[in-house]
Amino acid sequence: MILQVDDLEIPVRESTRRKTLQLTVERDSSLSLSSPVGVSADVLESFVRSKQLWVYKKLAEKALMNKQVRHKKYVQGEGFLYLGRHHRLNLVDLQTEPLKWVNGRFHLHSEALPEARKHFIRWYSGRGKKWLWQRVQDFAQRLEVNPSGINVQDLGYRWGSCGKGGRLYFHWKTILLPARIAEYVVVHELVHLHEPNHSAEFWLRLERAMPDYEERKQWLAEHGMDVEGL
Repeated sequence: MILQVDDLEIPVRESTRRKTLQLTVERDSSLSLSSPVGVSADVLESFVRSKQLWVYKKLAEKALMNKQVRHKKYVQGEGFLYLGRHHRLNLVDLQTEPLKWVNGRFHLHSEALPEARKHFIRWYSGRGKKWLWQRVQDFAQRLEVNPSGINVQDLGYRWGSCGKGGRLYFHWKTILLPARIAEYVVVHELVHLHEPNHSAEFWLRLERAMPDYEERKQWLAEHGMDVEGL
């Protein structure tokens, strides 16, 4: 069901586990409304109207953040995210690789500074592919699906995507998220191997596989922008 309230177009997802209404502004500025089963359209519209000013404020904030992404300076001691935690950067002169992970710190060769961003993306992509593939295999058994493999790359505003032939795609920034949130992204894409669209059945399957997915999804919508900028 799609709820239209003035200029806002909002997909509605019903769940037997929900007791309250929840309106979410997604990372890409789209909206979603989670609802208990059987709530009337009038009640849904009234709820959205009560949140309308909040929605417009959030959309404006996201638009502003997109224009003001804070980029890293790659200086000694700067923090870089990995699985939701900040790890300090060491600039070094004696190292065979441009960027290494040593005892919980990133070590960047001083001569690699001009292309530091490229080296970090390569490191995140490589580490992310191993970590995400392991989670994909773990959850695939529970969901009774058989993904053919994964790619880790820049997906723009999307965290993940389900491609042809059962191949899954993940944004390299997924490995910057806390583990439990990155796992939500994994399960979300795996469920798409059963249900290609965000139908009611899709959300029911997701809920069965990850009962607290709403909480994780909400965290991602509210804090996903925090991992922007590199």
